[in-house]
Amino acid sequence: MPQQPRPLPQSIDETVALLSGANYVTDRALATVLFLSLRLQRPLFLEGEAGVGKTEIAKVLASSLGRQLIRLQCYEGLDISSAVYEWNYAAQMIEIRMEEAAGVSDRSAMERNVFSEKYLIRRPVLEALAGKAGAAPVFLIDELDRTDEAFEAYLLEILSDYQVTVPELGTIRAEEPPIVVITTNRTREIHDALKRRCLYHWVDYPDAERELEIVRRRVPHANQRLSRQVVSYIQKLRQIDLFKVPGVAESIDWANALTELDKVALDPETISDTLGVLLKYQDDIAKVQEGEGNRILEEVKAELAAVG
Repeated sequence: MPQQPRPLPQSIDETVALLSGANYVTDRALATVLFLSLRLQRPLFLEGEAGVGKTEIAKVLASSLGRQLIRLQCYEGLDISSAVYEWNYAAQMIEIRMEEAAGVSDRSAMERNVFSEKYLIRRPVLEALAGKAGAAPVFLIDELDRTDEAFEAYLLEILSDYQVTVPELGTIRAEEPPIVVITTNRTREIHDALKRRCLYHWVDYPDAERELEIVRRRVPHANQRLSRQVVSYIQKLRQIDLFKVPGVAESIDWANALTELDKVALDPETISDTLGVLLKYQDDIAKVQEGEGNRILEEVKAELAAVG
């Protein structure tokens, strides 16, 4: 059963509370730009490393506001038929054969019938424009940097007017603009024209205090001492030269994994055995196993012992 849409937050504090209520721990800068995005009906452009929580913002918004989440997962070669709409050609051909068998001779009527809403397959972009006033969906355009510049230009046109033209049906306009969240991992630069259409925010790795709060909320059954060690260890791990440092998602995964193993504290053997939860490249795992891991663990234990 669909959720009842809830009103948008009326202040930055309400925006913080909205996210916090869904266990998304944010800073005031992100809450501010999100609040302005909602009030001004401007797309929110989130840039940052993979795993820092960009996609999660859209999911939390949809859940907290009682809105449908429509996700366009971008990839190289994404085209209009996959992102916007296409016709159900198989069903159209069956309808044409049936009408011919029934003796229908009016070609214009036949064409109007087969090119009707009944045979239109709505992809994410068109679905996002179909929301009603007061219940516009959250439209997540995820990892835009994976597409090419041609699709980026087409998307800019859509975000300018929130409408799509289907030649056989005409122009389809949004009754109310969707809540648009665009994410990019910055594998390539997005054109300035699209960025100017949006409100921009760089989502960085959280500091230790905020990351600990995230882990505590997402893995509440984890031992508190273990949670502190996990966060401190990962914070230090991000300071060494790795091909891909672990994100917040990996912090949560690691805390969950260690809890499943009934661990209450980190030790060298456990770290070595579970590095595949944190790191996804063998060179990074080897670097940690060859000495960096033990050094970091000793620093973590010393620091936590000093603060009690």
